[in-house]
Amino acid sequence: MEALAGLTYYTIAISVVILGIIVIAVAYIIIRFRKKSGEEGEPYQDFGSLKLEITWTLIPVAIVAVLFLLTCSTMRAVDPPSADREPDIIIIGHQWWWEIVYPESGVITANEVHLPAGRQLLARLESIDVIHDFWVPELGRKIDLVPGHPNYMWIVAGEPGVYLGACAEFCGAQHANMRIRVIAQTEEEFSEWLTRQARIPETPSTGIAAEGAKIFQEIACMNCHTIAGTPAAARVGPSLTYLATRDTIGAGVLTNTPDNIAKWLKNPAKYKPGSLMPNMKLTDEQVNAIVAYLEALDE
Repeated sequence: MEALAGLTYYTIAISVVILGIIVIAVAYIIIRFRKKSGEEGEPYQDFGSLKLEITWTLIPVAIVAVLFLLTCSTMRAVDPPSADREPDIIIIGHQWWWEIVYPESGVITANEVHLPAGRQLLARLESIDVIHDFWVPELGRKIDLVPGHPNYMWIVAGEPGVYLGACAEFCGAQHANMRIRVIAQTEEEFSEWLTRQARIPETPSTGIAAEGAKIFQEIACMNCHTIAGTPAAARVGPSLTYLATRDTIGAGVLTNTPDNIAKWLKNPAKYKPGSLMPNMKLTDEQVNAIVAYLEALDE
């Protein structure tokens, strides 16, 4: 973002200088060459000056050359090499949510990118269906996610905090509700988060949570979702491993609370019309059991 902002500031500064010169020149011409009282006819006409022609040709060329060099410098700073090493993060666009993969640790999460503040990471961006566009304004450039054509970008957050973004390329009915959160943490906090996410959660063996685990595996949930350490390993929908640790569900449409998870399970289309998650026609007892199971995975 700093490189892009720098190019913008330089361009604005050059444009302001040019505008100032033009305004001053026009004001001077208006005052200096205004028609005086008693003067008649046309003023003297000068039909050419080789030196003047060369001057006002070379100056724009020089300005364009400076902007070209600044742009090349910015491109070098912003565009990463795409083949010299493996990415630190893989961001995959789906209709209408984000899949986040950390290749080295094997961690897979959804809709939240955790990263260590101040460290520059290489991100590979892919799409599973249509063209999406990853854009977190405070962190810099927008970049398309194109099916079959991975793109690469550097991603870095200077300070710890939460940076909000969204898909910036119309991708279907719920394009506006394809939101993303980048959570920058200290190195220690990020390391703790990554270690925790990589740990296989224990499957509850007693109580309502155990009943929820059984229901989850018996109905179609495991055909779309992943929960580490269980037979559920599909990646059609978001990974639900440690779902309870995320701030939102439905790619930002609801705050992540047990009540909201229950509402989502009962009728996803009510909160995200067109969502590819079907209404499973669950009973209240089944919903409560599955919510208890998903919450217990974080214990």
